[in-house]
Amino acid sequence: MADLFLEVKNITKTFEGVKALDNVDLSIGKGEVHCLVGENGSGKSTLIKIIGGVHRPDSGAIIINGAETRTLNSIESIRSGVQIIYQDLSLFPNMTVAENIAMNQMLESNSRIVNWKTMYGEAKKALEEIGEEIDLNEKVENLPMARKQIVAISRALTQNAKLIIMDEATSAITKEEVNHLFEVISKLQKKGIAILFVSHKLNEVFEIAEKVTIIKDGKKVGDYSASELDNDKLVFLMTGQNFRAEPYKFNAGAADTVLSVRNLSKAGQFSNISFDLKRGEILGITGLIGSGRTETALALFGLNRPDSGEIKIGGRIVNITGPAGAIANGIAYLPEDRLSQGLFVEQSIGSNIIITILTGLLNRLKILVNSRQEAAKNYWIQKLAIKTPSHLAPANSLSGGNQQRVVLAKWLAIKPAVFILDGPTIGIDIGSKHTIHEIIRGLAKEGMAIIMISDEIPEIMDNCNRVLIMARGRIVKEITDASSVKAEEVFELISRDAGMGAAG
Repeated sequence: MADLFLEVKNITKTFEGVKALDNVDLSIGKGEVHCLVGENGSGKSTLIKIIGGVHRPDSGAIIINGAETRTLNSIESIRSGVQIIYQDLSLFPNMTVAENIAMNQMLESNSRIVNWKTMYGEAKKALEEIGEEIDLNEKVENLPMARKQIVAISRALTQNAKLIIMDEATSAITKEEVNHLFEVISKLQKKGIAILFVSHKLNEVFEIAEKVTIIKDGKKVGDYSASELDNDKLVFLMTGQNFRAEPYKFNAGAADTVLSVRNLSKAGQFSNISFDLKRGEILGITGLIGSGRTETALALFGLNRPDSGEIKIGGRIVNITGPAGAIANGIAYLPEDRLSQGLFVEQSIGSNIIITILTGLLNRLKILVNSRQEAAKNYWIQKLAIKTPSHLAPANSLSGGNQQRVVLAKWLAIKPAVFILDGPTIGIDIGSKHTIHEIIRGLAKEGMAIIMISDEIPEIMDNCNRVLIMARGRIVKEITDASSVKAEEVFELISRDAGMGAAG
């Protein structure tokens, strides 16, 4: 390829005897939008960190702007024009937008005194380069995720970025915000800045990529023009498997109503929410962030008490004042942020699994019985095929997909009648996503009533028999047969309803 910015040649990296990368090559041209895809554990993160100088390869070479190096460190990588925006963005939440954007440049100048006028000028200039406006005095912690990403991109521009690596940049933002991010990427490309985009969302790969590099088990599968691939081919190259999504079939007439919600309302969040949920049903709820979907779910689980309305479980009115009350009434809730809300990441896998059922493992003397604990831990690890050498391993040692299975196990252990899943596959790879979907469908077929909340429309349409679309805190549309509607139509409905103004 002519006019290359980056070449990675025959990179090999081993950690404690495990080969994370095996003779991997990668080439990125100036101004090119290039996608790197592969399942969790494929070697993507290791490759990114080698390009960024965080890890040193065991062998191979890195060529940046024609200059070859074998001992690249982080500072040299940055000075060569490489900027990595990790999933957590690495911003300082208690500092202002201006400070986050321009502080690194000020530090590079070795000045002992902060020139605030210069700092604000550089921050403003970086934002203007991509046509963005953000209050420079606002603390970053007060910004939504999409705005934080713009701050991270602007920071990269102040350091003369020629290649920006975006790691799972869209995992926590809405479709509308993704579209805006892609517009920013297009502006960067026109300035000759290359983008290496890493994502599990394959529809986004096709939307943004010119070229796609696939790696599997530490080896490169190949380089492809995006036009050479379709979803099925890409999934097969990544996983070696063909996944076929069939619409979820449900016989509503033969099922009992498990949950009834009538006119549930909370000022400023949601209004007049009414629906029924039947045994064995998978009800999808979708809409943009801010539509009220998560707030409604939290109300059902006792974490966001409504102002008015009625909740019935099995035909009986219940007053849910907290999670304990929800659990007692057979309601479980899997949160969208598994790391901060769903897991004790430094605790063992086994401890995370049994945390919801500890009282059931006590003997008559109120002492925990070790044999009961062991049996429960091992049962759920086997039942959900959690890949771990032992339940004693910490939860943070697992891949994203296996962490999600631990959260599932924790709630399935209470044998809920209603299971609310908020973003059940956020940040996990295609193979793990398919497995999670199969688990959810299996639970429904066994009679569990499930609410699936997601802004990934294909996920909703493939796995739910019925769908509620929310906007501005209200249910604006019910799709009674999800198999009869295309994902593109749902995208249009959400975009249209979200743009119709605020709720009264």
